[in-house]
Amino acid sequence: MDAQRVDMFLMANANNFESIDLPYIKKELSMMDDDKWTRIQTTQFKNPTTMLIVSLLAGTLGIDRFLIGDTGLGVGKLITCGGFGVWAIIDWFLIMGATRKKNIEKFNML
Repeated sequence: MDAQRVDMFLMANANNFESIDLPYIKKELSMMDDDKWTRIQTTQFKNPTTMLIVSLLAGTLGIDRFLIGDTGLGVGKLITCGGFGVWAIIDWFLIMGATRKKNIEKFNML
């Protein structure tokens, strides 16, 4: 893979992943063939900042967890109204990391 294309991808998507995962992503992208490259380019990764805003606004309903794919946790938050508010407040600090973790899982599946 062309190093310039890899760098462009990392510049556009670096905030969607943990910083410790970036060297791994760079290595995987450099070894990737063109078929996988087109799939990775069309993949939508969740923005952690957007998920934080959703969590602040509708975290008690579990919408933040539904959006990142944690359906079970989303249902739990929905039924308990965000753990009576406590779980929702804790998620304000955890949701960005959970989003980045889901993004790297999605990257590894490609």
